[in-house]
Amino acid sequence: MEFTEPYKQTGPCCFSPDARFLAVAVDYRLVVRDVVSLKVVQLFSCVDKISSLEWASDSEYILCGLYKRPMVQAWSLSQPDWTCKIDEGPAGIAYARWSPDSRHILTTSEFQLRLTVWSLVNTACVHVQWPKHASRGVSFTKDGKFAAISTRRDCKDYINLLSCHSWEIMSVFAVDTVDLAGVEWSPDDSAIVVWDSLLEYKVLIYSPDGRCLFKYLAYESGLGVKSVSWSPCGQFLAVGSYDQAVRTLNHLTWKTFAEFTHAASIRSPCNAAIFKEVDDPWQLDMSELCLSDGFSRNMQDNGAENGTEGGGSRVKYAVMDVPITLPSTKPATDKPNPKQGIGMLSWSSDSHYFFTRNDNMPTALWIWDICRLELAAVLVQKDPIRAAAWDPTCTRLVLCTESPHLYMWTPSGACCVNIPLPNFRIVDLKWNSDGSCLLLKDRDSFCCAAIVSALPEEGPDQSDESSEDE
Repeated sequence: MEFTEPYKQTGPCCFSPDARFLAVAVDYRLVVRDVVSLKVVQLFSCVDKISSLEWASDSEYILCGLYKRPMVQAWSLSQPDWTCKIDEGPAGIAYARWSPDSRHILTTSEFQLRLTVWSLVNTACVHVQWPKHASRGVSFTKDGKFAAISTRRDCKDYINLLSCHSWEIMSVFAVDTVDLAGVEWSPDDSAIVVWDSLLEYKVLIYSPDGRCLFKYLAYESGLGVKSVSWSPCGQFLAVGSYDQAVRTLNHLTWKTFAEFTHAASIRSPCNAAIFKEVDDPWQLDMSELCLSDGFSRNMQDNGAENGTEGGGSRVKYAVMDVPITLPSTKPATDKPNPKQGIGMLSWSSDSHYFFTRNDNMPTALWIWDICRLELAAVLVQKDPIRAAAWDPTCTRLVLCTESPHLYMWTPSGACCVNIPLPNFRIVDLKWNSDGSCLLLKDRDSFCCAAIVSALPEEGPDQSDESSEDE
């Protein structure tokens, strides 16, 4: 892998949708860099510290949320002198996002008093009263023509369908939820999934005209849904619950066709490869890594004396035999939002696999094969998993644990990659949309990594070999 030198950041960082630029928040400054060279192409100064960043879908405009002010500023990449400021006054701004057409900004006021659609083309604005949530409860169709916005009035939840062309409300229908937690259009725009709060297990499938196509209740008298995710192909809906299980529904009958449990002990029969992170001390060999510019020389000077934090030790995956017991924690019963259940759930781009993390087993990442309806692999880390993401172009998964290592998995195997940066511990990561670059974030800096040699397509038998650093 190739790594760049670290650059400062104090907030959100995100790639542009066209994969050409990287926007970085540095206090009140917005720094836009070229993805290939990481040279600064634009620099904008906001009136306060940047809390959130979002690119418009056409990669022309950038939205900065200054929620401490509270205010929103938008900038144009091609017209540096153009700017837009949105101030809701006493109502405040709790969240802001782009519309699919890149010419409207949606803001939610404090206390969810109203959602406002602001036009960048003219001075027109549209209000939707009593949005259900600030950052959640809004979903756009894939073609960008319609928006589903959840609202609540008279102690009842509703879905408002708006045209993203005129922003007129096309229809409003009530949903059978006690306390709506989220709403999401299906990838083919044919259905809307709605799920209830954690106190009520209920998943509802609605057609765009408001008909309830299916109501799913897995159990009663327990904490309910924690995560919901459509497969990219739109054929499967995965529902993660507080009972430590994932249930998958099909798009034809909306019936459950598989249930994946997360037991603390994995026993035979089991065809999954279980990779466990173990220490493997070594002397730093810079010939194994390619670094940009003069950064390689700097690392050779500093790596050895910094020990582990400078890349002076490495880890590897050891393949374990079953039975094996995974580390787990018992959630506190006297505190809200217990650390239990499926807190992370995401599909691969080809809809063949999805990964999960059971929050009371925070060091284990489970990878499931939806075609074979079985467990494909388990990655057991030394530290809790902070973030994981699929490569948008192939079946490759990367994850981080706030350690100086990056972890990768493909159907061929798994490996650990040492990060050759002093004191750099990865707390978050993001893929570029074309899969060419990986953004790695530390607490106050970031770097980019490019995969120059992929894992072999046909590797050794996973049950006999362990994978080490690249």
